[in-house]
Amino acid sequence: MDLQLNNKTALITGSTKGIGKAIAIQMAREGANIIINGRSKEAVDAVVAQLKTEFPDNQFCSAAYDLAAEDQVDQLTKQFADIDILVNNMGIFQPMDYYQIDDATWHKFFDTNVLAGNRLAKFYLPKMIHHGFGRIIFIASEEALMPSGEMAQYSMTKTMNLSLAKSLSKLTKGTNVTVNTVMPGSTLTEGVQSMLDAMYKDSGFSQAQREQDFMSKHRPLSQIQRLIKPDEIGRFVTFVASPLAGAFSGEALRMDGGMVPTIF
Repeated sequence: MDLQLNNKTALITGSTKGIGKAIAIQMAREGANIIINGRSKEAVDAVVAQLKTEFPDNQFCSAAYDLAAEDQVDQLTKQFADIDILVNNMGIFQPMDYYQIDDATWHKFFDTNVLAGNRLAKFYLPKMIHHGFGRIIFIASEEALMPSGEMAQYSMTKTMNLSLAKSLSKLTKGTNVTVNTVMPGSTLTEGVQSMLDAMYKDSGFSQAQREQDFMSKHRPLSQIQRLIKPDEIGRFVTFVASPLAGAFSGEALRMDGGMVPTIF
């Protein structure tokens, strides 16, 4: 299927690894030009170099900015004034004892997981409406709907993503611009792999056995009983970002492996 993304420009925040990088690769396969973002210039430039080699007909740009800082959002938007697709993927997570979470940590999660994406949306949304096309996608989590209690500071921000995207979608009524949220379930990113390595370092388990044990003990509600692959999320987000997906508007789209045990 041709997703009609040739020559569309996509900014994907937090795209040097994990789900963000997978989205960048999948969009590049569909012909999109990609702005790679991360805090480390070395990491950003390395991904750009990799993608240029793999997709020589696409354009790739480096955007090494820490978007949790308002001034760095301003710098990015000055460098890249117009885009077609914004994927607010950047985010941080960490299991924490609720009683040990201080106000500075709450602010850090709010600034990184909510305000950064909001600032970008506020800048690009009117431009997209003016140009007659645009896609804004927030990457949330099943934690937005079903907080585990393991990281209240993270779950709060993901629920905020859903509310923010729904509110912004109201501003696009009657246009060819959409704002949606995608909620992945537990995904085998580099961070999750490191967690598994630490959890099972003395178990003698193979990778498959680690995943199986983790899912059965820690994610028992999952219907697929395996970790989702980042490229699976990447393909879905790429479709939602395409001109073919114009009927998605203000949606909270779940790709959680059936983990949330409700119809809605």
